[in-house]
Amino acid sequence: MLVERGMRVMNVEVVGDAYAIASNYLRRAGAIADSFVTNDRLLEIIVQLFQRGESNKIRLANKAIAKFQATALV
Repeated sequence: MLVERGMRVMNVEVVGDAYAIASNYLRRAGAIADSFVTNDRLLEIIVQLFQRGESNKIRLANKAIAKFQATALV
């Protein structure tokens, strides 16, 4: 991860891969629409988890899926 002036720089590849994994699963499960439009809520969840320190794309995707499904039920 890059560090510049004391701020963490987002690793776009990890976030992008995690989003691709999570959105593919959620589309197949019918939780989000089958379109090429980015789901802002899912992306926001992934970015928040990444900023909290999760940097493994598989764990990031799995946690985002769980959180997305939990908030969809509320």
